Amino acid sequence: MSKFVVCVTIENKEHINDPEGETIQKDLIIKGGYCSVESVRTAKTLKMIVKEKNQREAEKVVRNLCEELRIYNPVVSKCTVQSLGRI
Repeated sequence: MSKFVVCVTIENKEHINDPEGETIQKDLIIKGGYCSVESVRTAKTLKMIVKEKNQREAEKVVRNLCEELRIYNPVVSKCTVQSLGRI
């Protein structure tokens, strides 16, 4: 068995407002003079170390646990799972 770093990114779906991203854009970015930035979306990232026989299986385990344990709300969020490789 090898160890893999698997990254989970959870973000609001495109049609769902992102108040945190809007606040960052209005109160920091635009006030800081970066007017060319049109929008900001925030996300939560989880990094997990998983022991599995290969990278694909590590991703599968994490994808399953995210769905089964309701790590995210599929109604308002999308979840992306990606292995960053072996450690």
